Amino acid sequence: MNLLDDIWMLLPEVESLGEVGGRTQCDKNSYPGFSSGRPRGTTPADDRYIVLQARRNRRQTAGEIARHTTQATGRPISRFTVARRLHGGGLFARRPVRCVPLTPAHRRRRSLWCREHRNWRDNEWGRVLFTDESRFSLSSDSHRILIWRERGSSNHPSNIIERDRYGGRGVLVWGGIMLGSRTDLHIFDAGSVNGTRYCNEILLSYVRLFRGTMGLQFLFMDDNAPCHRTVAAEQLLERERILNVWIGRHDLRISIPSSMYGIF
Repeated sequence: MNLLDDIWMLLPEVESLGEVGGRTQCDKNSYPGFSSGRPRGTTPADDRYIVLQARRNRRQTAGEIARHTTQATGRPISRFTVARRLHGGGLFARRPVRCVPLTPAHRRRRSLWCREHRNWRDNEWGRVLFTDESRFSLSSDSHRILIWRERGSSNHPSNIIERDRYGGRGVLVWGGIMLGSRTDLHIFDAGSVNGTRYCNEILLSYVRLFRGTMGLQFLFMDDNAPCHRTVAAEQLLERERILNVWIGRHDLRISIPSSMYGIF
C-alpha cells in the first residue's frame, strides 16, 4: 500500500460531503443525486461484528480485527476503519490496570475485616508491621499492552491484568512500614527466594528485632507467598512467639503461636 492509499484510508467516511445538517447543499456546479464523499466501507452488521470481536478479546489490535473482519466479509477493511468503528461503539485503546482481581466473596471478607478493626486506635495500629515484596524489571516495557475498553471501566475484572510479565532480569526488594517507623529496604541478591533465605534475611534480620522492641503485642503482617508459608518460616515464628497475620487472595488469617494462646 503506497502513501496515497494511506492518506485515502485516513479520510473521513461520509455519505456525501455536500450533506450538512441533514440537507443537501448544492452549488451551480453540483448535480442532483451526485455524492462526492468516500463511500462507507462497512455495513451496520460489520460494525457490530467489529465491536463484538473487541469485547471477546480485548487485547486484539485494530490490525488483527481488520484482518479477521476482511476474511469474514470478503471486503478489505483497514485498521483505521476498525478504530473508528470501535470508538463509535464506545471502546478505546487504554493500558490495563495491573492488580489482583477481587471476586464478591473477596470483597465481603475484606469488608468484614475492616469493620471489625474500624475502631482501632493509633496505639493498636502502631504495633502492626506491614511488609511486602516488589519485583522491579531491569528491562524496558517497550512491548506495551493495550486493551479495548469503555470509559469508566478500568477496574472491571475483564480489564485487569494480574501480573506484569516483561521477562528479563529483575530485582526483588522487601520492605516494612508501621506507624512512626519503617524497615530498611532489603534487596535480595541473585537467585530465587526460598523459605531458608526468607528466614535468614528477613525474619531473623528484621522481624525478630521489631518483635523484641514491641513485645508480645507485636503483629507481623505479610501475604501467602510460597516462601512465607514454608515449614521453616512457620517454625521460626512459633519459636520466636511472633503473632502473624497474613493476607491471601481468598482469605485473611491470623497465626497465633501455641505458647501465646493464653495471651490472646
